[in-house]
Amino acid sequence: MLDTPAFLDVAHSATGRRWVGPSAATERAGLAVAQALDAPEVLGRVLAARGVAPGDAPAYLEPTLRDLMPDPSTLPDMDAAAERLARAASTAERVAVFGDYDVDGAASAALLARWLRGFGVTATVHIPDRIEDGYGPNEPAMRALAARHGLIVCVDCGSVSEGPIAAARAAGADVLVVDHHLCEAPPPSALAVVNANRADAGPGPTQLCAAGVVFLLLVAANRALRRDGRAGPDLLGLLDLVALATVADVAPLTGLNRALVRQGLAVMAQRRRPGLRALADVARLSARPTAFHLGFLLGPRVNAGGRIGEASLGARLLATEDEAEAAALAARLDALNADRRAIEAAVLEAALAQAEARGADGPLAWAAGEGWHPGVVGIVASRLKERFNRPAVVIGLHGDAGVGSGRSIDGVDLGASVARLAAEGLALKGGGHRMAAGLSVAADQVEAAMARLGALLDRQGAARGGPTDLRLDGALAAGGATPALCDMLEAAGPWGAGAPAPRFAFAGLSVRRVSPMGAAHLRISAGDASGALEAVAFRAAEGPLGAFLRAVEGGRAHLAGRLERDDWGGRARVRLLLDDAAPAGA
Repeated sequence: MLDTPAFLDVAHSATGRRWVGPSAATERAGLAVAQALDAPEVLGRVLAARGVAPGDAPAYLEPTLRDLMPDPSTLPDMDAAAERLARAASTAERVAVFGDYDVDGAASAALLARWLRGFGVTATVHIPDRIEDGYGPNEPAMRALAARHGLIVCVDCGSVSEGPIAAARAAGADVLVVDHHLCEAPPPSALAVVNANRADAGPGPTQLCAAGVVFLLLVAANRALRRDGRAGPDLLGLLDLVALATVADVAPLTGLNRALVRQGLAVMAQRRRPGLRALADVARLSARPTAFHLGFLLGPRVNAGGRIGEASLGARLLATEDEAEAAALAARLDALNADRRAIEAAVLEAALAQAEARGADGPLAWAAGEGWHPGVVGIVASRLKERFNRPAVVIGLHGDAGVGSGRSIDGVDLGASVARLAAEGLALKGGGHRMAAGLSVAADQVEAAMARLGALLDRQGAARGGPTDLRLDGALAAGGATPALCDMLEAAGPWGAGAPAPRFAFAGLSVRRVSPMGAAHLRISAGDASGALEAVAFRAAEGPLGAFLRAVEGGRAHLAGRLERDDWGGRARVRLLLDDAAPAGA
């Protein structure tokens, strides 16, 4: 792209990025898409930039489960798992659900609990404690569950847990694993291991989160029930949970995932689930929910219990049908999320200093610190990844061992490299998927483990990172940022991983005021001859973007970011969620 002129001549922005606008080919393709849809050219250009051809555009805008849902039986062990789950429901057997402590695990557990409740079965949901139990099934918990339940279903975990699963089987329980994490070793000796990312799996829906796999299991279980003349619970009403997990787990919003999230958002907008309704209220979400709200407002609150509080809070919130319990749980999670932000800020400051001192030109950004809370290391790793555009790992050390979490960039499979690290003995254990991974490591092995991980990632081209180009869908005047435009773009979503939200530049705006919004954010008032534009720069107060904005106050600048409709106070407005800014020139 370096032979193409930088968009608005921005070759080095406030955050060090080059701005890239739509190519001539994208402009032409966008016009063809717009004509095929009889829609404004701006929408056609947005879709064309995301690889949507004119003939595919109508189906892209209206993805349906009917067209995109695979046969669940294509997943390994699916039929055996569905038959066993259907039998447990039909006979009112005692069932336990062992879930992970993140949003995906909580939503997966709630999906199963809600489905079983349709048969009068109250499932026991067990979520391990992040610090005391670590990730995944453990032998004491599995033995205890097996003593009281005939069936244990492990969701969002279990694919590499042979010991705990064998212990449960020896105690007399059947075990199902419903997961999506990379599993290169032979699968454990469960009755069924439903995971499209097993090493021995054939082609299948490998990019589903665990809740998506659970949903397919419930489809298959309902099908098994119908063969026996019984009807299973309605599943479409559960898609709000699938949507939340898909977005929060940063699964790509393409193909089936796109249809699941789109339908799930429609279900969520009906506000029928007490837990999600209470959570939206404490998060002050009054607008129709979008994927952005799931990822940045609701997901972090569900996660807060597993990060720094009681691990089961998120699953309990999502599964409850009791309004009072939902309100109490949502309030507790909201308070924990505020505590989490404070802890995260302290760890982030120290981690950034470490990573910058090591240099930002290698294949891996990493940091480790004594006493860093294991519940925030994953979030901090995300921040390092965003800052350096490289895979990042952050490790909290506690005595002679450390617990770490990593996040990756497009095109670099972090989960496979971490699994390799564990297989070689440099990590005590580790695994994950392409974009995220977890590991534990002996304190005296951290340097060697990170050096080896960096070498593994370097083979995948991780060192070619650096500040990413900011890809924009064109330029708008301030007056062109209307609620109607926001509605049209949002209706073309959902937007997220794999389908980046539309971003626009606003050229030569007068920056009239820059003011703090809380401790970390900035509010910007700007405009041009066509109108005024309000912008928010999240987490920018102490960074280079904030410094630039304060310096340019009273002058002119190019601003770039994502538009969001704001209906606060009953009046429809638009604000720009600012990604970047640059000098406007003379």
